[in-house]
Amino acid sequence: MSSPSAETARRWHARNARASRVALALILCLAPIVAVAQSANTGAGGDPRTSVAQPEVSGKPSAVATTSIQSVLGDAADPTGLRRFLSDHGVVLSFNAIADILGDTSGGTRRTATVLGRLDMQLDADLDRLAGWHGAAFRVEAFQINGAGLSRAAVNDLAVVSELEALPSTRLYELWVEQQFLDGQLGIKLGQVAADTEFLVSQTATLFINSTFGWPTITGTNLPSGGPAYPFGAPAVRAKYLPTPNLSFQVGLFDGVPAGAARPWNDPDPQRRDRTGTNFRLSDPAFVIAEVAYAYNFEERSRTGAVLDEPGTVTFGGWHHFGRFDSLRFDDTGRSLADPASTGNPRRFRGDDGLYAMIDQTVYREPGKEDEGASAFVRAMASPGDRNLVDLYLDAGIGYRGLLPGRSNDTAGIAVSYARISPSARGFDRDTILETGVAMPRRRFEALVEATYQAVLGPGVTVQPNLQYVFHPGGNIPDPRDALGRRIKDATVVGMRATLTY
Repeated sequence: MSSPSAETARRWHARNARASRVALALILCLAPIVAVAQSANTGAGGDPRTSVAQPEVSGKPSAVATTSIQSVLGDAADPTGLRRFLSDHGVVLSFNAIADILGDTSGGTRRTATVLGRLDMQLDADLDRLAGWHGAAFRVEAFQINGAGLSRAAVNDLAVVSELEALPSTRLYELWVEQQFLDGQLGIKLGQVAADTEFLVSQTATLFINSTFGWPTITGTNLPSGGPAYPFGAPAVRAKYLPTPNLSFQVGLFDGVPAGAARPWNDPDPQRRDRTGTNFRLSDPAFVIAEVAYAYNFEERSRTGAVLDEPGTVTFGGWHHFGRFDSLRFDDTGRSLADPASTGNPRRFRGDDGLYAMIDQTVYREPGKEDEGASAFVRAMASPGDRNLVDLYLDAGIGYRGLLPGRSNDTAGIAVSYARISPSARGFDRDTILETGVAMPRRRFEALVEATYQAVLGPGVTVQPNLQYVFHPGGNIPDPRDALGRRIKDATVVGMRATLTY
């Protein structure tokens, strides 16, 4: 007879399997009427496109799909005319199916491979065309997530190996209405919103598979529930003002604990505290994020070949969380938490902050080609070291579209990231060693190198081999499977992604 926990797990997986079959059947039925909004001049996050190496397909929520399999289907894409009817009335239904096969070939906590899949379903409506509501738009987006994540299973890194990784579920991601004012210069969005669709977005970085090149490790690690970012949205209001096509200001006010706080009586995992994305919390401390971005040289015109003449975007921003945060080293009397005489109650801080800057820059364009060449990005972010696990984060990378002859739509890239463990966390490790006399790894940093190549097999269809090497997984933490408590070894991850966009 199976145990109660085994039976619960069996029922949970059975429910998700049924949900997967229902979702797949729905997609297969609706496929002929699906359309994807395309814009060759739109960059990830909705800003002007300034990265020539922006990929055609990406798993990042902020990315823009620039091709769809519908273009090769001809009349078969709309045999009943329903797609055209919906489009004429301002309704666009789309989906993006992504599957990752990933393996830990060395390091980490064990050798294993996982298969992970996500079906992204979106419905967008122009409310002016649909209902006569001038300047208004509506979106609902949901995910059907299946499989197991390699970071949880083997790598134990802070920078999650795949941006798809989440617990199996069918969950709501975004649900909002946006109203335009001032002839489209000002947009106010209200509803359930994800911050990673618009803030901290690098167009070039959407090529890469690791999650840190979307929503960075520093925010995903330090913020409650990982912040209002995949797989969570949160009740929010966002305002974006564009005084000119080159310049944008935006600010978002979010519920700061999307899944709700961990309590002794509930699950410590935020994804289990909010399994469906429908908690709609409104009473938690707020999270505010704001940024200003300036795009230059993005107009279509003759290029001189100089880097300064190529398009780019520079962005500055910051965030503040109004909640309370625990010290990682000291108790409420100022004594080390590693001291046996400690009260065990961490010192509490009011609020938390972060500042960031980034640049996306096209650095080279193939002669006579507008859509082939190289782009680079650099991002830097910092937070207080007394209340956060990560206090400094850096990443950078370069992508090249059309690197190989005859493969003008393919994109190759290499990127690196660095997350420094804060002084308070490092100090706690030192205190623990001194108090216990037991040798143990001391946390320092986690770093990552990723190389990838996205091959476009046809409109909306790609495959993407991927190689990642993780230095000091978890920041240099002990391996839970090692009886001697030695650190988790540097991990090598290899994988393959397949995508279908419709």
